[in-house]
Amino acid sequence: MTAELVRGQNHTLPQTRLEIRVSAGTPVVAGATLGDEQGTVRGIEWIAHPGSPQLPGLEVSQQAAADHRLAVDLEALPTGAHRVTVLLALPVGAGGPARFGAVPAPFVAVTGLDGTEIASFTLTDLDAESAVSALELYRRQDVWKVRAVGQGYAGGLAAMLADQGVTEPAALAGTIQEAVTRGLARSVAPPPPRTPEGDRVRHATGSADHRPTAPPPAPEPPEPLTDPAATGPAHTAQPHTAPGPAAAGPAAAGTSAGGPINYAHPRRQHAAPPSPPPTAPPAQPGQPAQPVVGDATGWSMDERLYNQIWGMFEDLARAVAAYRSAVDFAESRMDQELDRALSDPRNRIGGAGDRAREAARAKRDELTSRAREALDRDLAQLAAEAAVVEPALPAAYAGWGNPVWHAHRIPMEIPMALRIGDLHLPERTDLRIPLLVRLPLERGIWVDSGRAASEAAALMDTDRLRRLAMETAVAHAARLLAVYPPGEFAVHVIDPAGSAAGPLAPLVEAGVLAGPPAAGPGGVASVLAHLTRRVDLVQMAVRARAADSLPPDLDTGEQLLVVNDFPHGFDDRAVTQLRYLADEGPAVGVHLLMVADREEASAYGPILDPLWRSLLRITPVADSHLADPWVGHAWTYEPLTVPPGSRVLEQVLAAVAEARRAAGR
Repeated sequence: MTAELVRGQNHTLPQTRLEIRVSAGTPVVAGATLGDEQGTVRGIEWIAHPGSPQLPGLEVSQQAAADHRLAVDLEALPTGAHRVTVLLALPVGAGGPARFGAVPAPFVAVTGLDGTEIASFTLTDLDAESAVSALELYRRQDVWKVRAVGQGYAGGLAAMLADQGVTEPAALAGTIQEAVTRGLARSVAPPPPRTPEGDRVRHATGSADHRPTAPPPAPEPPEPLTDPAATGPAHTAQPHTAPGPAAAGPAAAGTSAGGPINYAHPRRQHAAPPSPPPTAPPAQPGQPAQPVVGDATGWSMDERLYNQIWGMFEDLARAVAAYRSAVDFAESRMDQELDRALSDPRNRIGGAGDRAREAARAKRDELTSRAREALDRDLAQLAAEAAVVEPALPAAYAGWGNPVWHAHRIPMEIPMALRIGDLHLPERTDLRIPLLVRLPLERGIWVDSGRAASEAAALMDTDRLRRLAMETAVAHAARLLAVYPPGEFAVHVIDPAGSAAGPLAPLVEAGVLAGPPAAGPGGVASVLAHLTRRVDLVQMAVRARAADSLPPDLDTGEQLLVVNDFPHGFDDRAVTQLRYLADEGPAVGVHLLMVADREEASAYGPILDPLWRSLLRITPVADSHLADPWVGHAWTYEPLTVPPGSRVLEQVLAAVAEARRAAGR
């Protein structure tokens, strides 16, 4: 039975390998400190935080998130560690709440590896505090217990670290917040949560034999520059808006003890729709369930498919997390067993040492093999689901090669989301998950034309890479035009030097642009002034609740500004206006699609950093720069490409132009 603790109450822990699950109504930073018998933190090497997430026996999430899973192995803690204190803090400068009194009370639970809840604690009565010591695990006479703490700090993370006895707490707090900012800028945000309000903790199902304690680290990002579209923080220490990531958690929720994917996962459960989703026929005993299209709940097939795709995304992230954790655990266990066996000098020579090494390696191989078998079962089930789902996707969710685009008709209402690429992990590169972003766009997009963006980009000619980047932007603009009702989406283009005439030809020839591509300083100033005025007027009308007072010539439809080769042709005023559009535009229907090389913009210094962080970075070639919001894996992003020789892009734009003429737009 779960012990529901109140502040100051403690409870004995029945096991030493645990998960600490945090559920909050807003993204929070999670960390932990180790203390000795007096509770003293001996140094920064005893602190786990997003900038340095792993300690022996302890791992925390690598980014701010609304849900966390912290992995703890109390037996593997460093010698002298008698206390683990779990810390929560609100991220600084992320545009979120500044005090815990403005958010729902955080909920913390200590669970076993199978998700069985041991003790829980709701942090109530917080007000001006922006950081809190949530609970602590401590050892008394060789017995581990958990105590509910709930000590808040109005002085924030620095004050909390100072109270823990950390030297130079302000500097460490700054390092942590910087790592969190990088993670927020690089993270793919999840869809809005659809779990019931009462579902405070996501209970994972899994077999403890192949689900080790610690979650896997996210691979080192290719660039330490606050990648506005890469996700998941750097490993020293994760499809729409600047990452308010959702659940960053370690290992394993996606698989069941016996093998196949567990379809009862959080993204696939929410308020019941008018009619139930389709169900698969009963599986034969011993056989995995047969996947079907739209097995997630939703009010329409589009919503069901949207939730199903995000479910597949999360399942794959967690299944691979479990596998990587198991491999890391097996390696760590082998090292520990070898250290123990060879600590006796008598075992270092002769056959005893060789036998110890062989036994440790055999156990490592056995654990790794079992983990791989579990992963292969999950991957096979997800691959079967992808094979069923992909052909059934509507145009907005489908790739350019899907035949649905050849029969596409311009809709009368916008879809829930738009596909902007595919994601995959190295464990199975042919298993692609569509990367969907919600519509209307909540965040601008940056197509990185720099050669330092990835290994593939570094090997490519600069001119060819820039052309590919602009072609990618044009394809995304075409997809947006094709999924909006006629006249409700306009595209403006800034091409200061006229260097993108070739890639822009499909848009220009189809006559679907709001005006000719703007060139030169005058053209740049004119387009920016027009869109800035629109943002100002709509904002004023919204605040005054006077939408009927807008000028009759104002286009109230969604606007997309495509900018090529930024910052060429931009003076200081134009840069300021662009930043204003990036910050204020999405809320009133003005969006950015930029094609730029980050290094070329470095002449402006850090003034552009907020702009880059506000955009979702994608690349015209494959690149491992996006992170999921649950575990923080580095996912390889594959851009959507038009099949060679296909004229689907021209056909789609022609349909857009025809629909506009028919509607008199």
